[in-house]
Amino acid sequence: MRAVIQRVSQASVSIDHQIVGAINTGFVVLLGIEANDNEEDVKWLSAKIVSMRIFNDSQGLMNLALKEVQGDLLLISQFTLFASTKKGNRPSFLQSAKPDIAIPLYKKMIAQLESDLNKPIQTGQFGADMQVNLCNNGPVTIIIDSKNKE
Repeated sequence: MRAVIQRVSQASVSIDHQIVGAINTGFVVLLGIEANDNEEDVKWLSAKIVSMRIFNDSQGLMNLALKEVQGDLLLISQFTLFASTKKGNRPSFLQSAKPDIAIPLYKKMIAQLESDLNKPIQTGQFGADMQVNLCNNGPVTIIIDSKNKE
């Protein structure tokens, strides 16, 4: 499981020109799910995301986590995070999980993040053509992969 975390001052996701999710200060998390991912990946990655200390404290140092700034989270599924670009110019997405595996794990990630944050999160719609609008604050962007825990 791979996540791209972007610290934002505001963000929204639209489908067919309708906003389906929006946040102010917080994280936009793009989530890629691999065929061999499981619930352990969900638990580990969620804990890592909500504990990521990338908000500024009173001295301007990145020392605060999402909960500490009462931040929000917008989760977007993105199978292209597992694109293979080794051959040719057209990416291959064979490493990405098929919907029968990915959708249940995506739903488990939503539930786990809400549990870990102790509040609801915003989401896009799995498999939909979405437009994500965000203001990356910093910019701060962090990539985490549950297969690279050490």
